[in-house]
Amino acid sequence: MTDEDADGAGDDEFERVVARVRERIDPDEDERARLREVADDLLARAEAAATDRCPDADALQVGSTARDTWISGDRDVDVFVRFPPDLDRETLERYGLAVGHATLPDGHEEYAEHPYVKGEYDGFEVDVVPCFRLESATDIRSAVDRTPFHSRYLSERLDADLAADVRLAKQFLKGIGVYGSDLRTRGFSGYLTELLVCEYAGFRPLLDAAADWRPQVRLDPEGHGEASFDDPLVVVDPTDPERNVAAVLSAANVARFQHYARELLDEPRVALFEPDEPAPLSADALRAHLDRRGTTPVAVRFDAPDLVDDQLYPQLRKSLDGIVSGLDDRGFDVVRADAFAAETAVVFVELAVAERPAVERHGGPPVHVRDHAEGFYDAYADDPDVYGPFVDGDRYVVEREREFATARAFLESDRLFDVGLGAHVETALEDGYEVLVGEAVTALVEEFGVELARYVDPRP
Repeated sequence: MTDEDADGAGDDEFERVVARVRERIDPDEDERARLREVADDLLARAEAAATDRCPDADALQVGSTARDTWISGDRDVDVFVRFPPDLDRETLERYGLAVGHATLPDGHEEYAEHPYVKGEYDGFEVDVVPCFRLESATDIRSAVDRTPFHSRYLSERLDADLAADVRLAKQFLKGIGVYGSDLRTRGFSGYLTELLVCEYAGFRPLLDAAADWRPQVRLDPEGHGEASFDDPLVVVDPTDPERNVAAVLSAANVARFQHYARELLDEPRVALFEPDEPAPLSADALRAHLDRRGTTPVAVRFDAPDLVDDQLYPQLRKSLDGIVSGLDDRGFDVVRADAFAAETAVVFVELAVAERPAVERHGGPPVHVRDHAEGFYDAYADDPDVYGPFVDGDRYVVEREREFATARAFLESDRLFDVGLGAHVETALEDGYEVLVGEAVTALVEEFGVELARYVDPRP
C-alpha cells in the first residue's frame, strides 16, 4: 500500500467515525421544532414583560440554541433582555429581575456581574438575563453586554455545515475533558469553539492545525492586530479588540487538545468523543498504588469554603501552589500534587522524602568578605545548639537544628499560614483542619474516590 493509499484509508475511517458521532449529537427535526416552539414562547413572554416597563426594550435568543450549534439532549435556552443605554444600572437590574420572574414564574435569582433569573420552562433550563443595548461591544458596562454582539457575529458566519462541525468540536472537547470556561475546568468556551471552527473552516482543518500548534498561537479573525496577550492561545475577540476569548484556557488544556487532536487523526475512534469517568478507587486499591510507588502521601483536609466553583478553585490552586512550595523549600521533594473539593476540600501531595535529618547545613559567606563573614560567625559562635561555625572551602558553615524534620510537623504548624493561601481557604484552615499521612489518606476514598482514581491513573 502506498502512503497515499494509507492516507486515504485513514481519511475514510475518520469520516466513518465522524458520521457515527453525528448520528448521536445532531438534533432531529422533532427536537428542533420543540426547541423553536419553547424559545418563541419565552421570547414573546419576555418581550411583553420588558416593553410593559420600558417601551424601547426588546428580547432575543442567544447562545448555542440560537445558532444551531447545540448538541442533541441539551435543554438550555438563553434569553437576553436588552434595555436602552440611558437607563441607569439600578433600574436595569430591577426591570431585569421583574421581566425574569414574569417569564419564569417559578424561577430563582442568581448573580453574575448583576442579578438574573434562572428556572425551568416546559422541560428546558432557561436563563433570562438583562443587558444594555449598545452600538459597540467596546462600550460594554458588564461582560453580559458582549453576548448579543457575539451572537450576531457568529450567526452571520455559521452556515449549516460549519454549525454541524461546531457540534462535533464541542462533543470532542467534552469527550477529552476540556470543554467549559468555568474556572474549575479552564477549558474551551462555546464561543471560543465556534470561533475556532469558523477560523479554520471546519472541524477536521482545526484538528490538523492544532496538531502542529506552537504556542503562542495567535488568531485575529477581524485583523485588529493591536493588543498583546501572554496566553498560550490568543483569539482576539472580533467584537472587542482588547479581549482574548481564550484568556481562561490553561496551557495544560491547550496541550491536551493538541495531544488528542493527534490521537483522533492517527487512530480515529468514537471513544474520544465520549467522556470517560473512572470507577471510584477503593481504599485497598489506593493502598496498593501507594505501596507500588514507594512515596509518602500527605493530605490537608478541611471544610470546603461556601463559594461557587469560580471562586473556590482559583483559591484552591493558589493554596496548592503555596503548600507545595512550602514542602519543597523544606526538602520534602514533592512528586505530584492535586486539590479536590466537595463537602470537604483536600490538598493532596505525594512526597519523595517524608522525613529529614534533625540537622541541616547552613552556609555562610566567604571568609574573605570580612563584614558579612564576621557577622555570620558572631551570630553562631556562642550558640550551643549548632555545630560550628567551621570553614568548608572558603566560607563559614554551620549545621543547625532543622525547623521541621517531618512534613506533618510543618503542615500542623503555624508556618503553614505563611505559604500564600487563598483568603477563604486560609479562613477555613484557621477554623480547623486535619493532616493525613501515609495509609491514613485512604480515608479520602469515600468522598474523593473518582478524583483519586484519576490521580493514580493519569492521562493526558
